[in-house]
Amino acid sequence: MGSTHVGGPHTAMMSVLHQNRLIRIIPLVSALFLLSPGTGLSQNQTPPSSENSNERDLVGPVNHADRTESPANSSGRSSTLNWETREGRSYLIPAAEILAYLFLLNQFDRHFTEPMSDYRTTGTTIRDHLTDSKWVLDNDQFSVNQFLHPYSGSIYYGLARSSGLNFWESSLYSVAGSFLWEIGGEKTNPSINDMIATPIGGTFLGEPLFRMANLLLESGDGRPGFWRELGAAIISPPTGFNRLVFGNRFDAVYPSNRPATFMRLAGGGTLTSSSHNVASNVNEHGAVGEFTLTYGLPGKPGYTYARPFDYFDFHVSAATANTLETITTRGLLAGKTYASGDQTRGIWGLFGSYDYISPQVFRVSSTALSLGTVWQSWLADELALQGTFLGGAGYGAAGSIQRTEERDYHYGTTPQALLALRLIYANRAMLDITGREYYVSDFLSPERHGQENIVRAESSLTLRVFDRHGVALRYSLSHRDAHYPSVEFRNQTVTAVSLMYVILGDSGFGAVEWR
Repeated sequence: MGSTHVGGPHTAMMSVLHQNRLIRIIPLVSALFLLSPGTGLSQNQTPPSSENSNERDLVGPVNHADRTESPANSSGRSSTLNWETREGRSYLIPAAEILAYLFLLNQFDRHFTEPMSDYRTTGTTIRDHLTDSKWVLDNDQFSVNQFLHPYSGSIYYGLARSSGLNFWESSLYSVAGSFLWEIGGEKTNPSINDMIATPIGGTFLGEPLFRMANLLLESGDGRPGFWRELGAAIISPPTGFNRLVFGNRFDAVYPSNRPATFMRLAGGGTLTSSSHNVASNVNEHGAVGEFTLTYGLPGKPGYTYARPFDYFDFHVSAATANTLETITTRGLLAGKTYASGDQTRGIWGLFGSYDYISPQVFRVSSTALSLGTVWQSWLADELALQGTFLGGAGYGAAGSIQRTEERDYHYGTTPQALLALRLIYANRAMLDITGREYYVSDFLSPERHGQENIVRAESSLTLRVFDRHGVALRYSLSHRDAHYPSVEFRNQTVTAVSLMYVILGDSGFGAVEWR
């Protein structure tokens, strides 16, 4: 993007989205609701009919989805996608789709988006970008750079993924799509930060969206009906597009390999309990909703982690105060399983994450790589402890929502850590505690003397009332320390309490039984 213009592959949507951000949330929440218990998603769901009948009886994965095509299947006689053999995949179709997508967006921006001259690229401007142009950190709005660009990257990624390509191949398409826009979509200087957030953040966001869409399609008996197809298309538009346009070519459902899952959909009211050094316009009460899916919980007998994101955690929340409050994803890129006696099972390795957190006080976002572990331990017959610990670094941005004399937000290399614990008592109660810390440094930053240290902590107690229905009491703390040489030290804190109605998935509180 250019250094001053709010732009990118979703520029055409900017004005609408910034006028009413709720538009971004309602379709996704509606689709995620279809993932609620009525769809029958559980730890023991039935694999799609495309799998071999003998494999259907196995416990655990059949790791064919991303393997290299065998010589016996290399003749190309079938054009129908088969995730087991990878026969029928296409490298050309997603390339053409991405090029068409970028061309149409550029044409729209040329005629309807101000300043229109920024999009009237020519062969000369493209050559200059390739040879003489200086790459910069742009000044587009925070939500554009840190949410809409990663979402754009997930579109590029999803077009390739739903065409039968594997995780790593699809990530290259996301890189290529982002690069082509930076070079040929705008006349302004190409953006360094966009080449991080769009393809990498887009990959880490796109894979969970692709998996959740296919998990919805995989649920139930027989071919997916209208509502499951619609829900999958809302969750992952590229998946829905390719299934609609190409019909039988790409309608094979990606096999989940029956992971252990935890799913929670919640909604209710929130009240700001305290605040420190914040503006008086902070909303003291409002409505809040959230959705969480954890996919591939450790401990299920036979389940392995041969494919990237065979374990992932996805969380999104929205509030009336600021619409999109959080969207966080983290997934295992490569790792190993481990066990400690009969009581503990876990996985450790390299994780990729994309975080966007925007409570009323500040915004922080990061695309990162981390080392860490996810585990479950049985403490007693009916008492289980699940935990996650990650530590790593990425490139992120942070800043205040209340615009003052300080810069809107600050870029920099971002060391970060995550600790999450979940104590589960039978299928009756669950206590969650999650803490995140981000240090947005001045390393590789245009502001060489600014730093942001941000802490986000949440705890919640959930009680099951009947069946899959329950209530939850949540407490959250958002704290920001900002250091800039040109402004006074900033120390801001907001705490909030929420009471929510909860719908759980088929797996209840998600404790995995292997004993």
